[in-house]
Amino acid sequence: MVALLRPALTLFIALSLLTGLAYPLLTTAIAGLLFPAQATGSLIEREGKTVGSLLIGQSFSDPKHFWGRPSSTSPMPYNAAASSGSNQGPLNPALAEAIKGRVAALRAADPGNTATVPADLVYSSASGLDPHISIDAALYQAGRISRVRNLPLARIQQLIAEHSEKSLLGFLGEPRVNVLALNLALDAMH
Repeated sequence: MVALLRPALTLFIALSLLTGLAYPLLTTAIAGLLFPAQATGSLIEREGKTVGSLLIGQSFSDPKHFWGRPSSTSPMPYNAAASSGSNQGPLNPALAEAIKGRVAALRAADPGNTATVPADLVYSSASGLDPHISIDAALYQAGRISRVRNLPLARIQQLIAEHSEKSLLGFLGEPRVNVLALNLALDAMH
């Protein structure tokens, strides 16, 4: 029995060290060399202080900022430790009420805006952490930001265009804008 157990235990330890220690350390080192910003979380610093990550959404509710996609993580929005969707189906009354509330909040923040509210401003993403919104969602909010900040609408639209990201490889995903990057650029204008 010991003769059978020894090779199995040796193989278990060897594979555990290889796949549980050596491989993760090697891939982390390679990622750090080839993609240093992404490997450390794509953190953004301003004046020596970390203000966020380009990979994880943040909650913006001030009318002078662009608002991101709603987050369904709990116990707080954009909680990276609780990444998940709401798991509410289209027939769930709680989802319908949440959407009505989100639309009402957008309408209250910009009562003169009669355009159709883009879906990504009322539906949360599957992870609840999406840092991007569609170009349409950003343009929908441009009038409010222009009015609140007393800036020309054309300048806000130009800022959106400057921070727009194209589809990956030209065909994967939709054109989008990172909300944190856009808000930081907006704050830097003053």
